[in-house]
Amino acid sequence: MAANKAKDENYGEDEPMVVTLEYDDGTEVETEVLGIFEVEGKEYIALIPDDDSDDVYLYGYEEAGDDEFELIDIEDEEEFEKVVKEFDALMDAVEAEE
Repeated sequence: MAANKAKDENYGEDEPMVVTLEYDDGTEVETEVLGIFEVEGKEYIALIPDDDSDDVYLYGYEEAGDDEFELIDIEDEEEFEKVVKEFDALMDAVEAEE
């Protein structure tokens, strides 16, 4: 199941950015943007679903215009492992600062 597009909802500076994922089968999932980060020159986004789980969704990220962007499935296992490793390192750094 792949997300084909996303759009950020209205939010203020003090409010989290909310993204609605729209899947090919019509299913929608509300998520909050945890962060956008770079790995080897490509941008990726980490999303947390609004379902009280501990899941984190990682996608490639590409801006597509005003308040719109594309999410790109990470299909290559080696690329995905690099993204997960960088994401984990960033989360460890944030925890160390707290």
